[in-house]
Amino acid sequence: MTNKPANSEKTYYVSQSDLPVSCPGPDMVTWNSHPKVYLPIEKTGEAVCEYCGAKYILKAS
Repeated sequence: MTNKPANSEKTYYVSQSDLPVSCPGPDMVTWNSHPKVYLPIEKTGEAVCEYCGAKYILKAS
């Protein structure tokens, strides 16, 4: 996976293998982004980053 700019999309789909989910994610360039936060996506299947508003959705297996 190549590094992409952080916060370049507003919706990200993640799988179980991506847990725990953080924003910005591990494949994003972080030098110009907000602090890394971990998102509680396991219970509801969705989470929104409090800094940038990006929505993360857990894909069905």
